[in-house]
Amino acid sequence: MQLGICVASKIDDIEYIVTAEELGYSHAWIADSHMIWSDPYATLALVAERTSTMQIGTGVSVAATRTAPITAASIATINQLAPGRTFLGIGTGNTAMRIMGHKPMRMAEFDEYLTTLRPLLRGEEADFAWRGRTSPIRHIMTDKGFVNFDDEIPIYMSSFGPKSMALAGKHGHGAVLSIPPAGGMSWVWDGLRAGAADGGREIDEDSFFTCSLTTIVVLEPGESADSDRVRRLCGAFAMASMHYSYDQYRNFGRSGGAARIPGWDTYVRKMEDIPDEIRHQFVHRGHNCWVMADEEQFLSPELMEASCIIGTKEQVIDRLGSLGEQGLDQVMILPPFDPRYEVLEQVAEEILPHI
Repeated sequence: MQLGICVASKIDDIEYIVTAEELGYSHAWIADSHMIWSDPYATLALVAERTSTMQIGTGVSVAATRTAPITAASIATINQLAPGRTFLGIGTGNTAMRIMGHKPMRMAEFDEYLTTLRPLLRGEEADFAWRGRTSPIRHIMTDKGFVNFDDEIPIYMSSFGPKSMALAGKHGHGAVLSIPPAGGMSWVWDGLRAGAADGGREIDEDSFFTCSLTTIVVLEPGESADSDRVRRLCGAFAMASMHYSYDQYRNFGRSGGAARIPGWDTYVRKMEDIPDEIRHQFVHRGHNCWVMADEEQFLSPELMEASCIIGTKEQVIDRLGSLGEQGLDQVMILPPFDPRYEVLEQVAEEILPHI
């Protein structure tokens, strides 16, 4: 089991990632959401220059706003700076697109996108459809140091649902998941293998990378799982899961397990008091960085425990070990912005040496 970090892209916050490398975290996943954070590729360029051992990449890049050749050139540029330790995390843009009031890319379109992207990431020719015309394209200056396709760039796909898991199995080198922290991996592997079979591939747990996004809080002796400190250290991630659930409810009419979280109905009514034409600007306020003052009331123990790994040192180590035995390779943590160093250092000191 590895531990990585997911970072809300901030162009002048590179020292945080440097510290993570020094502490032993294996990967830095730089998030992409245009209307709330810095550009991830600009951030990655600085990260590449300041780090030397950790794997670095997007966590995840938004296919809906970047054409396949732009994505290939962008990540291959980073690979020129950090050869052999660059990866591409990519997804349909659930948060990024919804913040702009639009839906993420459809799965059929994402499938076509990945079909174009894969050969481009190898420096090969691919068919590119644009404005009703399809043309064969390739990067025609791969040998002049502008980009690096010689060192493989693995594709890790955002896979939060069955359809995206199937596409990860079909096209990717790995999958980025958001599974219940104590949940099982068997249904994930069923979906990944089904997608691989559809694409004429076979994958197995030894060669196909899996990672789950969450955050971790190690309880102090005698501390409760809903203490003020716990709320401060994982509240932003927990509320972001509420934001995601509301998007699913608003767009598809399904709330899933969120309907069982205390305060869900009140939260829905609160959101629906906001005019529909600007509601998208409010749903993701503070996204994964802060809990807004008017959302504190929804930060219940049930919400935090459903989305985060919270426990004593021994409980956290056991939970990570169980997930590893089920075929999960990595957990990446995304702490709130203000106490991010506190979480980074505590987890490195108390958990990393034991997994």
